[in-house]
Amino acid sequence: MSVSAPPSVAFVLKGYPRLSETFIAQEIAALEARGLDILIVSLRHPTDTKRHALHDQIKAPLLYLPEYLHQEPLRVLRSWWRARRLPGYRAAFRLWWQDFSRDRTRNRLRRFGQAMVLAAELPERYRHLHAHFIHTPGSVARYAAQILQCPWTASAHARDIWITPDWEKREKLADCQWAVTCTAHNHTHLSALSNPERVSLVYHGLDFSRFPDAPAWRPRRDGRDAQDPVRLLSVGRAVEKKGYDLLLQALARLPTDLYWHFTHIGGGPLLKTLKTQAAQLGIADCITWRGAAAQDDVIAAYRDADIFALASRRDRDGDMDGLPNVLMEAQSQALPCVATTISAIPELINDGETGLLVPSEDIGELMVALNHLIVDPALRHRLGAAAASRVRQTFGMGNGIAELARRFGLAA
Repeated sequence: MSVSAPPSVAFVLKGYPRLSETFIAQEIAALEARGLDILIVSLRHPTDTKRHALHDQIKAPLLYLPEYLHQEPLRVLRSWWRARRLPGYRAAFRLWWQDFSRDRTRNRLRRFGQAMVLAAELPERYRHLHAHFIHTPGSVARYAAQILQCPWTASAHARDIWITPDWEKREKLADCQWAVTCTAHNHTHLSALSNPERVSLVYHGLDFSRFPDAPAWRPRRDGRDAQDPVRLLSVGRAVEKKGYDLLLQALARLPTDLYWHFTHIGGGPLLKTLKTQAAQLGIADCITWRGAAAQDDVIAAYRDADIFALASRRDRDGDMDGLPNVLMEAQSQALPCVATTISAIPELINDGETGLLVPSEDIGELMVALNHLIVDPALRHRLGAAAASRVRQTFGMGNGIAELARRFGLAA
């Protein structure tokens, strides 16, 4: 009795591995465990100096495309020589030229060059391309799929949706075989640009096997003891959409007789600016900047903290968070969260029941919410326990992985 080969899919990612994209790594690991044959195609080499233990569980081979075409000119030229003989090259070039006429950028040139390399070097068995992020990985996957005359699909998340013009999203959604997105807020937006049946809502959720049970007890700190301040935590890249400048201002407005300490975990281009801001606000001595950290260290920080805070906002480019995984992770450890009402965060946090929500950009309301949780350990316990219960009941990754496995052709 013959056994058919498992389905094979090339996942096109912007970069791999990345500390900030555990949701992609957990998806790849889970689909591999179900038998999917995956090739990881990355548009960039890794820039993080650390990696999660989860990345070491992934067995998928890697294909790194040239990040900048001028860095590997012979490779690009050889790929063009091969790609131009493939059946879909002319149609792909016309498609790219149509896009380039509306977006005359070096980025658009680079994506077609990367697509030619992908089409020329892709092993024969991988004839399904799946782009994580619909913007640049989506463009590379789309052009390469046209050259190869094979199907492509997409997962749309957050930044990729909000910085991509509607004309491009509309055309990509019409061209791909199917697309999934990770929040109802995203789904409503993308469905309005496409046949609603083409886009499906698939929450990432968490793999709770990688998270311990929530702590059974936390100290009842209330901000009155200078030797034992309330511990606030945030995890996220230091970029504009995370609102750390707003959070620092809110912390600086807290009553001077409250004792607290804030820890930030994450890298990002604004770290130096934020440290300067903290010094100017007079709160630098109350803050620890830990930089990027592996997930085991992040989980330990959740368990050690009293409050988690994230002041997400829409940035000047229109980018904003979707449903930050760090909020789900914090809730899994019964850590009460203060966050904003931006995007899909209210899909996770019920204000006053499983956390506290404040309007985006409202520093005063953010300060009030932080103050409430700092002085009231009973409120922290109630919100944290309710959050842990709901996130484990509703936001496990099992249903989403099962749906993706079905779409990729894996047997139930």
